[in-house]
Amino acid sequence: MRHSSIPGAHGRVRDLTLHGDPLLHTPSAEVTDFGPELARLVEDLFATMYAAQGVGLAANQVGVPLRVFVYDCPDDEDVRHVGHVINPRLTEADGVVIRGPEGCLSLPGLEAGTERYDHAVVEGLTVTGDPVTVHGTGFFARCLQHECDHLEGRVYADHLKGWRRRKLMRQVARAPWSA
Repeated sequence: MRHSSIPGAHGRVRDLTLHGDPLLHTPSAEVTDFGPELARLVEDLFATMYAAQGVGLAANQVGVPLRVFVYDCPDDEDVRHVGHVINPRLTEADGVVIRGPEGCLSLPGLEAGTERYDHAVVEGLTVTGDPVTVHGTGFFARCLQHECDHLEGRVYADHLKGWRRRKLMRQVARAPWSA
């Protein structure tokens, strides 16, 4: 494999936006310019995601309020899915609801049992403006729902209720990165 074909190989690692930043609770804007700046953003998102050892990353997590996310995530059969979606729309989220551990690069080091559907379909565009449809099952479906949530101004903590939410918020308050 040529080095240049690896997503993020030419990107720069950006600082992550952490929980508490209003940008994470603000819906992101549609992408209208499909030029070189968008391609650079996608490369940077991949580079940042890999540096942080994540499986997905939305643009608002690096301070850019645009509807873009990248992923490199396995499904429950250990099939690796790598790609990006511009202006994604979660068109299907169905099947069995599973509570599983979920973390987030904007809440580093923390996770909580979060309910998600085990099947998801996202429609959007590629960095060149071509239509793309991404189907996910299991853990990859969780990733797709998580990244789409980011672009709507939600984090996984927003799905938690009761003691799970209280426990996570106590952990956030004690985290070394918390403001």
